[in-house]
Amino acid sequence: MKNTLGDLNNHLFAQLERLSDEELKGDALQEEIERAKSVTQVSSQIIQNGTLVLNANKYAKEWGVKEGKPRMLEG
Repeated sequence: MKNTLGDLNNHLFAQLERLSDEELKGDALQEEIERAKSVTQVSSQIIQNGTLVLNANKYAKEWGVKEGKPRMLEG
């Protein structure tokens, strides 16, 4: 499975649409709110990981590292 930040963006907007459903009430609304909290937490971790990878690449270039990618960046 290969996901992109574009996929993440689509998932976040889909979640927003589900939360915006005015017919969603009571327990169903509470379940969707809990799901949204989980999606937000996972999304935040994905974004933080992406930031870490970008920073690692940036500093590797700045410091002239030419020995390949750090292990955590290998695909």
